[in-house]
Order: sequence, then C-alpha cells, then structure tokens
Amino acid sequence: MGYSPCPNDTFIFDAMVHGKIDTEGLHFEPILEDVEALNRHAFAGELQVTKLSYHAFAHLTHQYRLLDAGSALGFGCGPLLIARNTLSEAEINTGPIAIPGRLTTANFLLSMAYPHAQNKVEMLFSDIEDAVLRGDVAAGLIIHENRFTYAQKGLTCLTDLGAWWERQTGLPIPLGGIAVRRDLPSDVQQRINRTLRRSVEYALAHPEAPMPYVRQHAQAMEDEVMRAHIRLYVNDFSRTLGPAGRQAITQMFRMAHEAGAIPRYPGNFFID
Repeated sequence: MGYSPCPNDTFIFDAMVHGKIDTEGLHFEPILEDVEALNRHAFAGELQVTKLSYHAFAHLTHQYRLLDAGSALGFGCGPLLIARNTLSEAEINTGPIAIPGRLTTANFLLSMAYPHAQNKVEMLFSDIEDAVLRGDVAAGLIIHENRFTYAQKGLTCLTDLGAWWERQTGLPIPLGGIAVRRDLPSDVQQRINRTLRRSVEYALAHPEAPMPYVRQHAQAMEDEVMRAHIRLYVNDFSRTLGPAGRQAITQMFRMAHEAGAIPRYPGNFFID
C-alpha cells in the first residue's frame, strides 16, 4: 500500500498500519513515497492500494477503482503558483515554471488556468520554493505544507488554483484519492475501504494518536505547520466522498477530457 510521507497521509493511515483498529484480517505493507513516484508505481500496476493524484487516476480507471474513503478534497486547499515578484500573464507563459510532476492534479489545474504555459520543469515538491528563491525558475507550483511557508520566505502568490477551480465549478477541489487494483476480489476491496474509513475516523476522534508517526516522516517541520496541513487536507470528504465529492471528481474528469488532458472520459470508477 503506497502513500506519501506528508502529514495528511500519515495521519489517516496510522491506525490501519499500526493495528489500532479492526483491519478485518488484512495486513498492510506501507510504501511511503512522493505522490509523483506513487503515480509512476500505479502506472506500472505495482501497488495493490495506493494514494495517487486525481490527474493520474483519470488515466488509470481501467486498472484501479477509487475508494470512497481517504481522499483529499476541499475548499481553500488547492495548489498555489508563486514567484519572487508579481509576474504578468505573458511572463508566466514564458516560464520556466517548476511543477511537482506532470501527472499531479496541480499541473492539470495549471494547464487549465494557463494553457499557454508550456515551459515546465519537474522537480520534487519540497524543492520548488528554493528553486524559485534562487531564480532557477520564474515561478513555482507548490502543494502540501509549502502553502504555509512560502510567504515567510518572501515569495508572492500569483494565482490560487484552488480558488480558480472553485470559481469555475463551485465544487471542492479534488487533489488526491486512494485507489485499489481492480483485480483484487470485490470483498477485499470493500474490506480495505471499510478499514480505511475506520482509520480516518480514529484519527479524527483521537488527533494526538497519529502524531508520533506524522512527526517521524515530516522531518524538520514545525508542529503547527503539520497540524495546519492536516486540518486543511483531512476533512469530511476523507471519511466519505459523498455526492459533492463524487460530483467534483466527475466534473474534473469531464473538463480534463474536453481539454484533451486525458484520452477518454472514464467509465465507472467508484467503488460500489
């Protein structure tokens, strides 16, 4: 089972990988990697259960199904386009722009908001702020905890792409979800989903319980940044997508298909 070392993921997966809840007889071997690395593993079909960006999942619905629990959706939590100084749209289009991966939802949103910005440089999400500060790139697309640190470093937000999405759709922004391989038996898929929901609910009911695991992987991050990160990305949509969450994901895939970002509109991809 793959997920990232970011605080929101370690927070929600802690209980299920450390036996704090009923796992219905399942045992999980965690593999912690950056989300773009997890996206690549998913394309290779190497993980039975994995966190992945919704942009990547849109290409993989023939191979994976989306669990109802564990997703990161919400309002006011989208990626930010930052720079050292204010840039014109022409300067943004000229770039280069550092992005956290071609198949991230962040890059998908950037492509929708700035379709002419094609000069992009992929790098690890945690390296983007410093690349902007050094002037290696004109702008950077930041995600995760960097939302809480860029201003302290004197950087400027050019565009809040989550706010852009909300203006376009009125829906929460789908960032990442948890997918299960379709070749697993249906009853196992359901057991995984129930276990993950229990893990999310345990973490929300006992927010201090996962913190040692969160700190173990969120190296050199202040506690308040970790907690702010968790509050932003772990919410009721993480318990269950619900109608609004499902509508948001469906709308994103429809827009992606219409924009030519994905080759076909996905069929049935939600777990029953």
